[in-house]
Amino acid sequence: MSAPITETPLLTGKHSFSGITAKISGIAERKAPVPWYLALGAALSLLLVLFGSIGFLVFEGVGIWGVNNPVGWGWAIVNFVWWVGIGHAGTLISAILFLLRQRWRTSINRFAEAMTLFAISCALIFPGIHVGRMWLAYWMFPIPNQMGMWPNFRSPLLWDVFAVSTYFIASLLFWYTGLIPDLATFRDRAKIKIKKVIFGILAMGWRGGNRQWRHYELAYLILAGISTPLVLSVHSVVSTDFAVSIIPGWHTTIFPPYFVAGAIFSGFAMVVTLTIIARKIFNIGDIITVNHLEKMNKIILLTGSMVGYAYGIEFFIAWYSGNMYEQFTFINRAFGNYAWAYWIMIFCNVLVPQVFWFKRLRRSIPVMFIASIFINIGMWFERFVIVVSSLSRDFLPANWDYYSPSIWDISTFIGSFGLFFTLFLLFIRFLPMISMAEVKTVLPEADPHHGVAHSRPGGRHD
Repeated sequence: MSAPITETPLLTGKHSFSGITAKISGIAERKAPVPWYLALGAALSLLLVLFGSIGFLVFEGVGIWGVNNPVGWGWAIVNFVWWVGIGHAGTLISAILFLLRQRWRTSINRFAEAMTLFAISCALIFPGIHVGRMWLAYWMFPIPNQMGMWPNFRSPLLWDVFAVSTYFIASLLFWYTGLIPDLATFRDRAKIKIKKVIFGILAMGWRGGNRQWRHYELAYLILAGISTPLVLSVHSVVSTDFAVSIIPGWHTTIFPPYFVAGAIFSGFAMVVTLTIIARKIFNIGDIITVNHLEKMNKIILLTGSMVGYAYGIEFFIAWYSGNMYEQFTFINRAFGNYAWAYWIMIFCNVLVPQVFWFKRLRRSIPVMFIASIFINIGMWFERFVIVVSSLSRDFLPANWDYYSPSIWDISTFIGSFGLFFTLFLLFIRFLPMISMAEVKTVLPEADPHHGVAHSRPGGRHD
């Protein structure tokens, strides 16, 4: 008689359909814990810093930043690319893992999707304020305007506008569609009339009938199919902003896959960081288990290895090309004025993820929390190295300069975290942070054959 194949349980403890509903709904229904108020206060303080920095920028102009010639991109584009990368894990967890029928995604997909929307919102700030006259940003859209102008679609700035806005809209629809059954649950449980009305409107008449579920699953599947290629295309378009130029260090075809791998790498690291904090504050370690975190750490290890491989290939191609400008650029990255940033990047992105080869460390909460923070630091430095080291050392030595950010560069970037965490904290407080409908599908009771003994002829049991 062969031994049965046992699957690692996705949830720990005993759960029922009603228990899942009560536990997840209770997060929004109960009074928020003290750490949530402290975190919200800190996030709102940073948000005020962002508003103040942008307000002063509008009043004075981009000259308050550290941008110089030739490093005209400055921190703004570094931060834009970094925030767009953070937003990739949500759609990957939701869409691609859904299409691949990976059931472990059910506990983490909801707030990973929300993180995508909030990260893209932060990303869109920087190109908008970097153009200088941000009140004329509507000229970038193909709509009638008083100047009778039409957007120049040969400009990489326009590529970003359409790629990122399309990604945001698709991600928003995907996130909202998945919320509908849970919003109906919140409507039915609401004890205050205003909540019942708001959730009733948002739930769009959901009653959970068979026809509604069929339409819901079809819509979710279609949106997953639409979102999947966007995971690959959006950061490929962002990387093409660099790759289509002739600047040494940018003019390379490896950038699209390299940027996509790096985006998934940093996005999953941010999901791990937020998951560890949320499961601790709201005591949901039995729904978001160490098994979920371990699987995410495996993806971080895989994509981190791809990023490290890309770093090595860049040096090889620079040497193999025989182009003296390319060769100088990469030697300068490792040993020039910005060598400190390059080696921080190597340490955080290449060396730190190697701890996840060991199962004991891969399942250690303190280790993965510290590693995820280091990885996101390293991915920011990767963007800094790509942008600044190439622009500061172009073809003419007479143009060379050392770029240093001003206090307003730093305050704007720090303030963007205030926007991100304010939106995230409000989300987990007032909306279901975990998909109740999807978590219930992984319970034993969801199996139509649950509790039914299966036997083969002759008395042999499977």
